Amino acid sequence: MIEAHLAKVYAIWLREFKVFLREKSRLVASTFTPILWLFVIGSGIGSAAGFDAGNVDYQTFIFPGIIAMSIIFTSVFYGSYIIWDRKFDFLKSVMVAPVSRGTVFVGKTLGGMTTSLAQAMILLAIGAAIGIPFTAVSVAQAVAVILLMSFGLTSLGLALGSYMYSLEGFQMMVSFVVFPLFFLSGALFPLDNLPSWLGALTTVDPATYGVSSLRGMMLGIGSADPLIDFGILVAYTAALGTFGILSFRRMKAV
Repeated sequence: MIEAHLAKVYAIWLREFKVFLREKSRLVASTFTPILWLFVIGSGIGSAAGFDAGNVDYQTFIFPGIIAMSIIFTSVFYGSYIIWDRKFDFLKSVMVAPVSRGTVFVGKTLGGMTTSLAQAMILLAIGAAIGIPFTAVSVAQAVAVILLMSFGLTSLGLALGSYMYSLEGFQMMVSFVVFPLFFLSGALFPLDNLPSWLGALTTVDPATYGVSSLRGMMLGIGSADPLIDFGILVAYTAALGTFGILSFRRMKAV
C-alpha cells in the first residue's frame, strides 16, 4: 500500500521534473534576479551606507536573504502551473485517475521543491565563490531549511493556484503575497531595533524564520537561536502543507 502510494507520488514528481528540464530558460531567468540583487544591491548599498552587523559586510549579510528570495518567488509562483494544467485538461485527467488529491498535491509540491533546491544550490555555489564561510555542517543545515521553506511556500502557491482560473488573476494575487513575505523577512536589514508595528509584522512572516535560520547557520549572526527559528519554520511548513491539501480537496478541475 505504501509502495503504491509512493509510486504515484514519484510519477507526479517525475512529470513535474521533466517539465522543469524542458524549461532551462526558466531556471536561468529566475536565478538571474537573485544574483542581480546580491551583487548590485549588496555591493551598492553596502558601499553607500554604513553597515554594522558584527564582522560581516552588507553583501555577506544579505546572502541568506537572497537565497530566501529565490525560494519565495520560485515556490509561490509555482502555483501558476495548476492554472496551466487546468487550461490544458491535464488536471482533469489527474483528478479522475485513481489517485487521491493529497497524493497529487504532494507530488506537485515535491516538483516545486526540486526547482527551488536547484536554484538555491546555484546560489550556494556562488556564495562559496565570494567567500561565505561554509562548512559541511552549515551547508547540510542550509539545505534542510531550504527544503522546509520551499515545501511550505510551494504549498501556499499551489493552494492559491487552486482558487484561481486565470494567470492574470493569479499573478495579481501572488504579488500581494510574495513581496510582503520577502520584504518583511529581514532579508535586507537586521530585525533589531525596528519600530514596534514593523517588528510585529515580521514575527508573523514565515520567511522571517527561514532567513534567520539560514543567517544563523551560515554566518552565526541570526536574531535568535537557529534551532528555535527552525522549529517555528517546521510549524509553519506543517500549517501551509495542511492548507494546501485542504485547498486541493475542494478544487474543481475545470
